[in-house]
Amino acid sequence: MASRKRAATGGGQHERMSAVDTAWLRMDGPANTMMIVSVMATATPVRTADLLRVLETRLLCFPRFRKRVETDPFGASWVEDSDFDLDAHFVVTELPGEDGRRELQALAARLASQPFDPARPLWQLHFVERYGTGSAWVLRLHHCYADGVAMIRVLLSLTEQDAGPALAGAHAAESRVGRGKGAADPLQLLDWVTQLTQPVGDIVENALAEGARLLETGVHKLFHPEVAAAIALQASGMVGEFARVVALPDDPASPLRAPLSGEKRVAWSEPLNLQEVKTVSRALGCTINDVLMATVAGALGAYLRAEGFDTQGVSLRASVPVNLREADEATTLGNKFGLLFVELPVGVANPLQRAYTMHDTMRGLKGSQQPSLTLTLLGLLGMLPNIAQGPVLELFSRKGSLVASNVPGPQAPLYLCGQRITQMHFWVPQSGSIGVGVSILSYAGEVFFGLIADRACIAEPAQVVDRLGPEFERLLLAATVGTLGLKQPKPRRRKRAPRTAGNT
Repeated sequence: MASRKRAATGGGQHERMSAVDTAWLRMDGPANTMMIVSVMATATPVRTADLLRVLETRLLCFPRFRKRVETDPFGASWVEDSDFDLDAHFVVTELPGEDGRRELQALAARLASQPFDPARPLWQLHFVERYGTGSAWVLRLHHCYADGVAMIRVLLSLTEQDAGPALAGAHAAESRVGRGKGAADPLQLLDWVTQLTQPVGDIVENALAEGARLLETGVHKLFHPEVAAAIALQASGMVGEFARVVALPDDPASPLRAPLSGEKRVAWSEPLNLQEVKTVSRALGCTINDVLMATVAGALGAYLRAEGFDTQGVSLRASVPVNLREADEATTLGNKFGLLFVELPVGVANPLQRAYTMHDTMRGLKGSQQPSLTLTLLGLLGMLPNIAQGPVLELFSRKGSLVASNVPGPQAPLYLCGQRITQMHFWVPQSGSIGVGVSILSYAGEVFFGLIADRACIAEPAQVVDRLGPEFERLLLAATVGTLGLKQPKPRRRKRAPRTAGNT
């Protein structure tokens, strides 16, 4: 294949990485590499040359994908790769033996365990031209480039909504991360969620601009009783949330909390019908997310019991990413999400009771400041020396046993190079000592579940994902029977014959 080098356009200029993205960059460890892994497949084959053209026109128009990372004692920078070569990031590969699901899962697991070359941009796409009746690919991306929501939107920018011409033009260029926003309220001084997702230079620039604005308009406005009360409420709420999270006990010992080996395993299940999931949620008065998370808890509980672990009364915590982007930030790269610690009732065997328990748990977390708190904390860690980050991350990672992400995807079928996409799977990384990740993605009327795990935690992830379908069927049956029972007409009482003179 001919080399496809692109000339540098940035003149080697450095762009400072945001504090939050810096924190994710530093999380790489010997057992967990901070990469998002995505697997997709098409019904019919995609030509290699066509996919290359799509990457050149629709992916590389995002400047971030042509930039490598340079670290320094104060953080990191994005630097244009003057020797960028697309062929170093686009790898055509073949599956050993049969071109089936198990072989593709093994490829994804092997790639998820391999670190990136730090001298190049931290992403790579492995293309399998022949997979079943079509094609498949595994895309890896370091988490410092983008979060899961942003990456899904980038992937969708490569696709079409019909099978028409696939290479008509390039997607709009990447919106600049951390663009300046005018501040109109003194409360924005405490908006760390916005500030810490900007490059460090922008933080300083905005702080100076804000200081000048306050001097110009009058510092006394900051001490207006209503403003002061709002600031105090915001600060006390954040402090209280931090105290609650720190006070959470470590997750209980289980097979899911084992010393990590660094060797990943990957599996995914047959998809669920989204309409059936919606039917169950309506019947039970729960959300779709409640139903899906209850299904995950059921599969994990059944697996643990089969492994001889007593789940009676046990709940395991999942670290759940929560998107904090504004609507106008949908296409920006970088990370802007927080984490929510969610109790999964793996010890509840009854599917209805488990769904209602999950519903009560999620309702109790509504309005929680945990996502904003964790994003703020990551930003602060990214501004501190690297040595301070490890102990804090380990403190928080001990409070959960898995990462569980749920992303709603497009419900209309998508096409790549004119070929219909039939499968979508993705996994966000697991940090610290967490070794299990669950992904849920809805697409084209189906719900796709995937599991990635360290071999020491779950040696055969198929033993978990194969239980997802049966667990949902149990919940569907229980919800259907329960609903029908409520709707059964009461037996009619036989009318008594009117009394007459001859009746006694």
